[in-house]
Amino acid sequence: MTGHTTEAATPPGSRPSVVLGVSGGIAAYKACELLRRLTESGHDVTVVPTAAALEFVGAPTWAALSGKPVATDVWTSVHEVPHVRIGQSADLVVVAPATADLLAKAAHGLADDLLTSTLLTARCPVVLAPAMHTEMWEHAATQANVETLRSRGVLVVEPAEGRLTGKDTGKGRLPEPAALFEVCTDVLARGAVPADLVDRHVVVSAGGTREPLDPVRYLGNRSSGRQGYALARAAAARGASVTLVAANVDLPDPAGVSVVRVGTTAELRDAVVAAASTADAVVMAAAPADFRPTDVSGAKIKKTADGSAPTIALVQNPDVLHEISTHRARAGSVIVGFAAETGDATGTVLDLARAKLARKGCDLLVVNDVSGGAVFGSSDNEAVILGADGGSREVPHGTKHALAHVIWDEVAHRWAPGFAP
Repeated sequence: MTGHTTEAATPPGSRPSVVLGVSGGIAAYKACELLRRLTESGHDVTVVPTAAALEFVGAPTWAALSGKPVATDVWTSVHEVPHVRIGQSADLVVVAPATADLLAKAAHGLADDLLTSTLLTARCPVVLAPAMHTEMWEHAATQANVETLRSRGVLVVEPAEGRLTGKDTGKGRLPEPAALFEVCTDVLARGAVPADLVDRHVVVSAGGTREPLDPVRYLGNRSSGRQGYALARAAAARGASVTLVAANVDLPDPAGVSVVRVGTTAELRDAVVAAASTADAVVMAAAPADFRPTDVSGAKIKKTADGSAPTIALVQNPDVLHEISTHRARAGSVIVGFAAETGDATGTVLDLARAKLARKGCDLLVVNDVSGGAVFGSSDNEAVILGADGGSREVPHGTKHALAHVIWDEVAHRWAPGFAP
């Protein structure tokens, strides 16, 4: 089984063909929501459940939600050779949930039912979303199977942490259907392009830090974290192991991403430095506060009778981007910074950005013109990516997700053999 091909199964103009495999875990009910999202967004979905999956969700449910008959074994409509045809005609095969048993069969090329036969015949991208108890996920056999599958180009999504069956809590929970849907649409959009970040650990920071003034007030900024989250989702869809350091972000966790939550710039710095010790790339998309109050009031600061305002003394925060750029934990790591600029009397947006790139010491700087509040909170973005090697790449107005892939393209280019900074 391979995870990608050079041929497209879908003719231009037709609906993308998705095979949704469902194996026998309690999380099978969540696949109903994933199926609904896929069908309502215009995908032609064929559901292939295992016999064990049908113990959790029956065939009539899958048929009603997909609008198509559900084949449950290789003998149904045998004259159409479903165990070969279904995989051959797919643009994407996604299995959610993928049990430990399914992962083992896929890794060893076993084909004892319609779903495992489909995985062997698929020549399109394959996404497996494991769900099982923590002990099963962490077992050496399961981890070896996952490594084998990833080495073949299969995208194995890291399970989430949370409540499992019964009273158990830990890693092994199926990511939420909305997050899996984003992975599927991302992989479909990239088509036959290989998962080029496999075996890479990347760190992404997102959001805006907050520096307390008193128990109810803080100094902060308008960063929503959307661009950082788009970067994390894109990296996971390209096969990377992703650590997302999120500062005060109110967005759903991306599927397959390890999220570290922080509040202040000092907390952000500690989390990024710790994660960077094993990272191949760090993308600092967060907006850290440049200053923090020298003293934090233990009680809410009150208005005064005479109307005078309090004086708040500030001290400069650590420069996280400069620190990880100039003191690299790993040789060959790529460091990416962001610059939200408006331009001033000393220079244009790009003038200020080029000076910042030289001052920070990073490899790439993504420059946003935020004049008038542009970019913040929006789903769209446009940027210029400056390289320490003197290169420059303009990214036209589009989605933040599209910009995220361009940034990862630039990062991956710097890992290519023969690249000379």
